[in-house]
Amino acid sequence: MSEAILLDGCSAPASAASAEVSARDARPVLRERGQREVFCGLTGIIWLHRKMQDAFFLVVGSRTCAHLLQSAAGVMIFAEPRFATAIMEERDLAGMVDAQDELDRVVNRLLERRPDIKTLFLVGSCPSEVIKLDLAKAAQRLGAVHMPRVRILNYSGSGIETTFTQGEDACLAALVPVMPALPAGAPKELLIVGSLPDIVEDQFLRLFAQMGIDKVGCLPARNARDLPAVGPNTRYLLAQPFLGETAMALEGRGAQRLDALFPFGAEGTTSWLRAAASEFGVDDALFESVIGPGRERARLALAKLRTQLEGKRISFLPDSQLEIPLARFLQDELGMEMVEIGTPYLHRAHLARELERFGPQVRLSEGQHVERQLDRVREDRPDITVCGLGLANPLEMEGLTTKWAIELVFSPIHGFEQAADLAELFARPLRRRDMLEV
Repeated sequence: MSEAILLDGCSAPASAASAEVSARDARPVLRERGQREVFCGLTGIIWLHRKMQDAFFLVVGSRTCAHLLQSAAGVMIFAEPRFATAIMEERDLAGMVDAQDELDRVVNRLLERRPDIKTLFLVGSCPSEVIKLDLAKAAQRLGAVHMPRVRILNYSGSGIETTFTQGEDACLAALVPVMPALPAGAPKELLIVGSLPDIVEDQFLRLFAQMGIDKVGCLPARNARDLPAVGPNTRYLLAQPFLGETAMALEGRGAQRLDALFPFGAEGTTSWLRAAASEFGVDDALFESVIGPGRERARLALAKLRTQLEGKRISFLPDSQLEIPLARFLQDELGMEMVEIGTPYLHRAHLARELERFGPQVRLSEGQHVERQLDRVREDRPDITVCGLGLANPLEMEGLTTKWAIELVFSPIHGFEQAADLAELFARPLRRRDMLEV
C-alpha cells in the first residue's frame, strides 16, 4: 500500500424496469434498474475537504481513485490538499501482505507529516470493499493510539451501489455518533444539516439571528472537532435532499426534522425559513420583516429570467438527487414544463412537500437504466436535458441541449441571494443553443 497525493462509475447488473404505485402516494413511479452513469461517493471529498478545514480524507483505494480525485479537484502538483489515496497494490489485493499493518504505516506517516490534522477520515472505495478491508476496525484501532490529538473516523465512498452525493451523506452520518449530547432539559436548538458554501451558510445564520434564533449549529461544522450538540431538543433542517442516512442517525439521537421545501428559489427558501420560525415561535410580523427584502430581491431577479425559461420543456436524468426540488423550483417559479424527473433514489418522506407540486402529466422515475432513459429523451425531445458529464456530449451531438448535473452540486444555489444564479445555470445553455442556431 503506497501513498499518492491526491471517480469512477460502477455499474449495477441490468434488470427489468417496472412501474409501481406507492401505498402512500397514488402517483406512479417508474422503477428502473440497469446500467448506471454516475460518479462514485468519493466525489464528495472535493467539497467536504474545503468545508471542514481541520479534516483530512484518506481514501483506501486504487490508482483510478487517486487519478480521478486529482482530476476532479484540479489540485496542482505542488499543492498540499487535505485528501490523499493510500493506493492498494497487487500484493494487497492478493493477500500477500497484511493490509491492516500497511494502513497503520501509511496513517502514522501521514500524521507525522501533517500535525495540523485534527480529524482523519478513512474512506472506503470499491477495491477496499471488494477485499473486505475492515476500515471501521482500523479507525477504532488507530483512534485509540492517536486520540485526543486526532479523531479517526471512517465511511464508505464506494460507487458499487450508490450515487456520488451519498458520499457526503455517509460522511456526515459518521460524524453524528461523536456529536456532543444536548442535555434533555436544554432549550431547543436548531441544526442546519448539509454542506453549504460558507457565504450561503453565513446568509442563513444571519437571517436566523435577526429572527431571534441564535442557537444554530451546522453539520458539517467548519472545524470537524467543533461539532454542535444534538439531543431530543434539537430541531434540524435538511439543506440537501440526499441526506437520508444522516437524518436517520440524527433521529436516533432524538433530533426532530422540520418539514419544509428545500431552500431553492424564493418559495423554497421562504418555506424552509418559515419551518424554523414556526417551531421557535417567531412572530409573523418579525418573520416577514426579516425575509421580506431578500425574498423580493429574489423574485425581481427571477422575473427577468422567467421570460427566457417559461414554457421550455425539461427532462432530468438521475444523477445528484437534487432533481426533484430543482424541478419544483423551475416549474413553480420560472414556468418550465417538466417532461421527466429522474432521480437515483426517492425519499418520499423528505420530498413529500416537493412531490405534491407536480401534476399527473409529469413522469417520475427512480433508479437508472441508461439506455431506456436515453430512448425516452430522444422521443420526448425536451428543450433541455439535465444529465451527467458522460451523457451530455453524445446528446449534444444529436442536437439536444444539455446541462451538466454536477455543476449544480458545486455551485452556490441555495437561498434568496443565489436564486437568480440558479436560474441562470439553466438559461445559459438555452441562450448558447439559440446563438449557435443563428
